[in-house]
Amino acid sequence: MANKHGSLSINSDNIFPIIKKWLYSDHDIFYRELISNGCDAITKLKKLDMMGEYSLPGDYEGKIEVICNPEDKTLTFIDNGLGMTADEVDEYINQIAFSGATDFISKYKDKANDDQIIGHFGLGFYSAFMVADEVHIDTLSYKDGATPVHWECDGGTEFSMSDGTKAEVGTKITLFVNDDVLEFCNIYKAREVIKKYCSFMPTEIFLSKYNTDETQIIKKGEELPTDEIVETIAPKEDDKEKEITLKIKKRPELLNETNPLWCKHPNDCTKDEYIEFYRKVFQDYKEPLFWIHLNMDYPFNLKGILYFPKINTEYESIEGTIKLYNNQVFIADNIKEVIPEFLMLLKGVIDCPDLPLNVSRSALQNDGFVNKISEYITKKVADKLSGMCKTSKDEYEKYWDDISPFIKFGCLKDDKFCEKMTDYILFKNLDGKYMTLPECLEVKPIDVEDEDNVETNENAPEEDTTDKSDENEEKKEKVIYYVTDEQQQSQYIAMFKKAKKDAVILNHNIDQPFVSQLESKNEGVKFLRIDADLTDDFTSKISKKEQEEIDKATETIGKIFKKALKKEEIKVSLQKLKNKKIASMITLSEESRRMQDMMKMYGMGMNMPGMDKDGETLVLNYNHPLVKTIMDGENENSGIICEQLYDLARLQHAPLDAEEMARFIERSNSMMELLVK
Repeated sequence: MANKHGSLSINSDNIFPIIKKWLYSDHDIFYRELISNGCDAITKLKKLDMMGEYSLPGDYEGKIEVICNPEDKTLTFIDNGLGMTADEVDEYINQIAFSGATDFISKYKDKANDDQIIGHFGLGFYSAFMVADEVHIDTLSYKDGATPVHWECDGGTEFSMSDGTKAEVGTKITLFVNDDVLEFCNIYKAREVIKKYCSFMPTEIFLSKYNTDETQIIKKGEELPTDEIVETIAPKEDDKEKEITLKIKKRPELLNETNPLWCKHPNDCTKDEYIEFYRKVFQDYKEPLFWIHLNMDYPFNLKGILYFPKINTEYESIEGTIKLYNNQVFIADNIKEVIPEFLMLLKGVIDCPDLPLNVSRSALQNDGFVNKISEYITKKVADKLSGMCKTSKDEYEKYWDDISPFIKFGCLKDDKFCEKMTDYILFKNLDGKYMTLPECLEVKPIDVEDEDNVETNENAPEEDTTDKSDENEEKKEKVIYYVTDEQQQSQYIAMFKKAKKDAVILNHNIDQPFVSQLESKNEGVKFLRIDADLTDDFTSKISKKEQEEIDKATETIGKIFKKALKKEEIKVSLQKLKNKKIASMITLSEESRRMQDMMKMYGMGMNMPGMDKDGETLVLNYNHPLVKTIMDGENENSGIICEQLYDLARLQHAPLDAEEMARFIERSNSMMELLVK
């Protein structure tokens, strides 16, 4: 073939610099693109052999070699794929954006599966010019009688092409790296980048350093290295019995796994393989709780593995990693268009050859198809979790405390996920038993009070009493009581247990918005913290006459407490509690608490006096001797008793600040001194 010179067939002289500078966001991506091209060339050759249009040698093994030469400032990429003729170089290289992969798929679409063809746009080769001042191609086509081709370009629109000297079928691309990015010629940098993008490509990738002869000392008794021994250097006379020096040629290093776990059928994968893969990919020594293996062929091709790690921190700070692949080629981490936001808490890999990537293969084009993939992934996760709850509830319960933040976050972020999971959310009760929402809402029989503690109004119409009981029962089956701090709210928990009432534990910061969502999506369901209000279960039934006496006493004792505490705004309620050992307690309406929590979350109301006391009520037990003493008004220590009862009630409800706690301790010491006088 005569020497040929010409201009690259492009529409504008300005397009090449744009491709070099702006097509790819990361300069290291040229490794991925050139290796992907080599994978495609090998895949095409194998398909031609499969279709009977070419016969591969019996010992053929497709492979890609990457050679670093920091001394000459070059990087070389060699594949033993189908190679190119001069006409094909003209078509695929000299005409920018003519994809050889697309052409091959079009030509053989009825004869071969195109799943493993990586390239689509024909621009990957030009990523080389992001780091190279000059690029050479040496290639020999598999076709009979093909002539080898040599191609050169210095990064402009001019190229030269002539007969080459390559003797083996395949392609060799040499990059003359510019001085600004010589780090890419470093073998350690090359290993890092190739492992990042190409760890699971379907063709073996080998990395080596040019002129890799190294000196290695072998002591007596040690085994010889498996690498090729180039030269044995005779030991010194006095070291003959101790060591010998070898000059060895290091073997090229295999950097990838061609058949990753997600490409296998779930039935062919063992627990140990799943765990080993997890540790290798995510460098996490802890075992995942469990995993979901995605394997779908229709209506789109999608495979992957999602791991549920142990989640024991606040959900805002959790950061998982979902690696997105396209035909086993790494694209990016955590692409939100494909991965639902709540799944970002997980770790895993997803491989979808059908993803509509942009020309740089680094981002997605807007496409409704992407939403379908995202919805499918969400559905599979919901199916897995609900299935576990139905068929392996013991296992599901074992994982629940760790995965509940993830599931609740998912319900908050995704309505469809919430619909599927609502009946499979677990709530742990005061006895440590796990219940679903429907189980929490089951009607429970009303406990009968001890006759000794009940005072009834004999004049009340029997019919009215029955109606009220029915109404209360209806309300009870719709209310779920909850605890946010078992230690802080221990007094209330004790009251609940004594009254044979149950509550669930919601102690994660995601629980407040979550229960609000459950209430909005489940009509008639109401969540109340156990210190939100006192129900009839905790108070004795009293006659109408006694109620009038208590109302009158409430007004009196309220004035006493307001004066002693110097808090005119405090709300005081006098109740006849069943538990006579409780003197005082605090209740805070659910609405007020949620409003306060919301304002604190957004930094509002922190400097507004009385905001934290809004909706708060001091409940005093009419049956307790200390309360009766204050009502009598004859004790000179009534003031200090009021303060103590108030702080005791607050301690059961929420922590005191530093100054308040200091006063409480000092007052407690003073009161104990009174006992010994």
